[in-house]
Amino acid sequence: MRFIGSIYEKLQRHPKRIVFPEGIEPRVIQAARQFYSLRLGAPILLGDRTRIKAAAEGLNVSLEGVRIINPEESEEIEPFARRFELLRRFKGVKEKEARATILKPNYFGAMMVAMHQADGLVSGTNEITGSVLRPLFQIIKTAPKTTTASSCMIMEVEDSRFGENGVVFMADCGVIPEPTVDQLSDIAVSTARLARQLLNLRPRVALLSYSTKGSATHPSIGKVQAATALAQKKAHDTGLDADFDGELQVDAALIPEIARRKLPESRVAGHANVLVFPDLNSGNIASKLVQHIGRAHAYGQILLGLDRPAADVSRGSTAHDILGVSAIVGMQAIDYHVLYPGAGRTLPGEASP
Repeated sequence: MRFIGSIYEKLQRHPKRIVFPEGIEPRVIQAARQFYSLRLGAPILLGDRTRIKAAAEGLNVSLEGVRIINPEESEEIEPFARRFELLRRFKGVKEKEARATILKPNYFGAMMVAMHQADGLVSGTNEITGSVLRPLFQIIKTAPKTTTASSCMIMEVEDSRFGENGVVFMADCGVIPEPTVDQLSDIAVSTARLARQLLNLRPRVALLSYSTKGSATHPSIGKVQAATALAQKKAHDTGLDADFDGELQVDAALIPEIARRKLPESRVAGHANVLVFPDLNSGNIASKLVQHIGRAHAYGQILLGLDRPAADVSRGSTAHDILGVSAIVGMQAIDYHVLYPGAGRTLPGEASP
């Protein structure tokens, strides 16, 4: 709670509007109410007003300060549909199909964020990842000068010796199954940028493998080595103050005693606060092990590389998890142009400046 408490304090000084497409879900209603109660900003629930109010009443949760929008009754449905038709015209999408699509809460919420009617989006409590990501990729797309959209989990563990006072960023755990060298380097740099923003210190990024500095040979190890070098170059070229090292085994990345034996000169080994996995299998498995066996507070998936802030939470998320993720998305929105220069400057269908 040390980490997420600091996020709440910062967001209270710069409250943001977060849209929740799954407005009828009890955990979302509870999280939205807490978001308002903690003075983090204005939560927006999408869905049928009568059903949302009935669900809140059943939970004995006040909806004071919570905005409710039913897409089917919204005055924005026609302009949103026209925007979507314009975006998808090359796919042959016509007016009727565009309107039917934009009525879906995840599409309507994504368009709200794209049109600056909300500062960020949080969804996924009852949706598979594809149902959350597809509207975001179609409407919001990637940030300028960014080609890779990925995700990270932020873990807060009880043992403060790990990561940064117990906080560890783990990526990619939810989007790209088999990242290329270029994508892996982008994941490392994007996650480092987020860690820099949220922790306000120099990220120490470990690109992980089953090998440490050539202790084994395999094409997958060579990919991690190449991605490490490329991430260092990209960070340098963009002025990101961060350290990168790889390939590293996870114990060498996290445990100082092991790091001293294997890599005494490394600025990352033994002290990594960002862990970058070579593929989605390892990232997703590791993050769930840490969350459930390690009893970590887990916040994610925080989406990286998009033109606007968003998150895809797990279907197993609690109201507390959703609240934490919402606050992190709000924090991203405060200085999103620092994370991704030029992000958020155009509306859907407009050309980049």
